[in-house]
Amino acid sequence: MAFGNKEVLRNINFEIKEGEIFALIGPSGTGKTTFLRILNFLEKPIKGEIKYNGMKTPGVLDTRRRMSLLFQTPAIFNKSVFENVAYGLKVRGIEKKIVEKKVNEALNIVGLAGMENQNARTLSGGEAQRMAFARAIVYDPEILLLDEPTANLDPANVTKIEEIIKRIRNERRTTIVLATHNIPQVRRIADRVGILLNGELIEVNSKDGIFSKPKDARSEAFLKGEMIY
Repeated sequence: MAFGNKEVLRNINFEIKEGEIFALIGPSGTGKTTFLRILNFLEKPIKGEIKYNGMKTPGVLDTRRRMSLLFQTPAIFNKSVFENVAYGLKVRGIEKKIVEKKVNEALNIVGLAGMENQNARTLSGGEAQRMAFARAIVYDPEILLLDEPTANLDPANVTKIEEIIKRIRNERRTTIVLATHNIPQVRRIADRVGILLNGELIEVNSKDGIFSKPKDARSEAFLKGEMIY
């Protein structure tokens, strides 16, 4: 992947397993967000291809409807919490009764039940992020892409968000790809880890493997804080 003459991503070749929490870690500016945007078909790579269930994607729109991308700073509409969460369902033309059921279920998962009628822009930072989570999961995506979902949140809300991530995976078997530079968070919730340095995926390993016996010396140096970018 390149922007102009600048190559942003290269040598990306790996498989994400169904139902896992895959953490993509690396310093800021190394291409994590671009990688998520490519997975979500918001950016098109210059070469290579993305396969879904081992096959070429049947169509961009059809595949994108199976996944959801939660940005670090999600958009918040100047409407009620309910209307914010219901937006994706209404765009899909879902029946009103089903919309109400799914929105209420999603708000319950993220701990915002009873706040349906509150204006979303009056929420605290942690509440707003949890509302964005509800909006991302309300239509049961098969894949959830998360871009630094707990950045700038206080420890209590970080814990709540991590509990939501684990609950979604455990209860719905949602495949989750998490881009972050929060190493302790990766230790707490990830199944497998990929390290992205200077736009190159240098290693993919189990969580235990990446922290106890990394395959690449650069991985070990990065995790120990010995490499400065």
